[in-house]
Amino acid sequence: MEKKRRIVPPLWLLATLLASAALHHWLPLRQLVPKPWSYAGAALIVLSLLLGGPALLAFRRARTPVVPFERSTALVTTGPFRFTRNPMYSGMLLLLLGVATLLGSLGAYLPIPLFIGIIQKNFIEGEERFLTEIFGEQYQAYQRRVRRWF
Repeated sequence: MEKKRRIVPPLWLLATLLASAALHHWLPLRQLVPKPWSYAGAALIVLSLLLGGPALLAFRRARTPVVPFERSTALVTTGPFRFTRNPMYSGMLLLLLGVATLLGSLGAYLPIPLFIGIIQKNFIEGEERFLTEIFGEQYQAYQRRVRRWF
């Protein structure tokens, strides 16, 4: 069993959003996406909600925990899980990219690779081992069919 995570993914998301905003304001470096093109970030934010929201609802409908490393009671492979094994994390990434695009500066994008690395190493890889232990070949077949991120 994995150790209990004290900082869950939504807190990493919030920290990354705050870092993006801070770097944009205090260390903008260079404006990459000028207005009105930066408004495309709003579309990414909407996409993030369209991906993450239904994934959260699918977990609720299946009555399986959303909190990482709580014992899963169902393998959800429908809805957005048909396209990505991690639609909630992918939704978080789209949200970060959307906000960075709205801000438009290089500084706003800099924390995003760190977020991806933290989520990948501290959550996704362990969750994949955990789900393989619980669901075995059923989960491995799902892994072969569906991408980890997008």
